[in-house]
Amino acid sequence: MPSTDVVELILGDHRRMEELFRTLRNVEADRAAALAEFADLLIAHASAEEDEVYPALRRYKNVEGEDVDHSVHEHHEANEALLALLEVEDTASDEWDDKLEELVTAVNHHADEEERTLLNDARENVADDRRRELGQKFQEARSRYLESGCGSVENVRKLVAAADD
Repeated sequence: MPSTDVVELILGDHRRMEELFRTLRNVEADRAAALAEFADLLIAHASAEEDEVYPALRRYKNVEGEDVDHSVHEHHEANEALLALLEVEDTASDEWDDKLEELVTAVNHHADEEERTLLNDARENVADDRRRELGQKFQEARSRYLESGCGSVENVRKLVAAADD
C-alpha cells in the first residue's frame, strides 16, 4: 500500500517534477503536454502544502517558522517562473529554453532546501500517525486543486497577481 506519510508524498512529488524537467528539456518530447502536467502538479503541490502542511508544521517548536515563511516565498518565485514559461508560445524557441531553466532553478532550489530543513524537521519531530494524517489532508487538498485545472495560465496569473498585492 502506498505511504500516506506527508514527507514521503512531498518527496514523491519532488521526484516527479524532476522527471518532468527531463522531459521538458528533451526537444523530441511533447513539451506542451509535459508542461501542462508540470503546471498542475506544481500549483496543486504548493497550494496543498500551504493549506494543510505548513500551518501544522508551524505549531511544532522544533520546526523553524522562518523556514515555513521562506518556503511560501519560494512558492511565489516558482509560480512567477512558471507563468513566464507558460506565456512563451514556441516550445522550440531559445526564450522557452531560458524560461525553462529559470523555472528548473527556482523549483530545484526550493525542493532541495525544503528537503533539508522542513522535511527533515518533520521526520524528526512529528509523530508517524500525525505525518500520516497530514499526508491524507495533503493528498485530498492536492486532488481538489488538480481537479480544478489549477495549472492553467489564467489561474497561475491570478496566483501571481494575488501574491504581489
